[in-house]
Amino acid sequence: MTIHPDPADLTHRIVRRREQLGLTEGMLAHRAAMSPAYLRQVLCSGPEFDPPGFVRITAVLGMTWPELLSGRRGDAPPGQTEAEADPHGRLLRLTEPQCWELLGTHGIGRVGLPGSSAPVVLPVNYVVDDRTIAYRTAPGGAAAPDEGSPVSFEVDHIDEHRHRGWSVLVLGEARHAGTPDEEQHLATLPGATPWAGGSRPLWVRIRPAGITGRHIDGG
Repeated sequence: MTIHPDPADLTHRIVRRREQLGLTEGMLAHRAAMSPAYLRQVLCSGPEFDPPGFVRITAVLGMTWPELLSGRRGDAPPGQTEAEADPHGRLLRLTEPQCWELLGTHGIGRVGLPGSSAPVVLPVNYVVDDRTIAYRTAPGGAAAPDEGSPVSFEVDHIDEHRHRGWSVLVLGEARHAGTPDEEQHLATLPGATPWAGGSRPLWVRIRPAGITGRHIDGG
């Protein structure tokens, strides 16, 4: 069955996106190779009036067709759905064993490091080894803290449709892997290969001074 989107909804999303980008109607029309009057006609009539014209408009705005239809990017951060929150939702504290269970053996987390003017938070592939968090990075890179630096590490999971989720926060100290045997051991663990690729020979361990977590659950 062919879906015919409401031109008014599409126009609203296009105008909102245009304003976010700081474009005037004339600027959008020029970049989409049409006059302002024709742009308004296209928006009022809907995509079936001029499909190539709509394609040019979405290209100028950096939007995809599914995003235009739904009003939401496929790669948008969680928390943008319009579903109502559970009125009986509760924020619960997780025990330390529960935190380690949620961290699992490996995954993607965010490491917080001291910066020159403010803390820096970066995503990293991590592994769990003997109640420590470890990840690989490039020596001297943004994710390479000095030996003994205070660091934080956070992992979370969000179910935005049900407005539920959990987060685990580790506070500790950064240590560099000290021996080839230690580096070889870490490299054999599941999830040890960084997604970013490239040469990342430095292994950083976070030795926790504390680990806490919270879970938003339904009533």
